[in-house]
Amino acid sequence: MRKIKLIWDFRGMAAAKTAEHHEIHLKEYIQIEKLPINITGWSSINEMHAIAYMVVEEKDMILVRDALKPHRGEVYNT
Repeated sequence: MRKIKLIWDFRGMAAAKTAEHHEIHLKEYIQIEKLPINITGWSSINEMHAIAYMVVEEKDMILVRDALKPHRGEVYNT
């Protein structure tokens, strides 16, 4: 089954810290919902832009998307 990487963008001076903190909440959501994949992370694109992300199975994507409202998504290639 395909996996989808859901992405949240953060901008500004505190973008990296915000993305890092957001990942904590993504991990909590995975645990609460008992999702089968627990790939999460965050990365700094540059000083003013960072992302947090969660990888879910395609069958779970709509449920997670509607609950957490990511800014964008892409097919996840391992």
